[in-house]
Amino acid sequence: MDYPIRTPDQLTTLLQAFRKEAGMTQTEVAQRLSVKQQTISALERNAETVSAERLLRLLNVLGVELVMRKVTPGNIAQAGESQPTW
Repeated sequence: MDYPIRTPDQLTTLLQAFRKEAGMTQTEVAQRLSVKQQTISALERNAETVSAERLLRLLNVLGVELVMRKVTPGNIAQAGESQPTW
């Protein structure tokens, strides 16, 4: 199943959901990544600040694949969503 992410809040929610779906605690994930549990907690609360490297390592531990797909402006407008601003 695909989970389009257009805001940091969506990423935060999905990271927590994927961890729970994997049946892992924050402590277990932290041990697999060789970091403290507090690091995973902070990452889940503030997903917008995580580095790409750390995010990819976390997704790997959770058994989640990151897929990027080009979305045309017409498709975004049809879905009723705005384009991200940078």
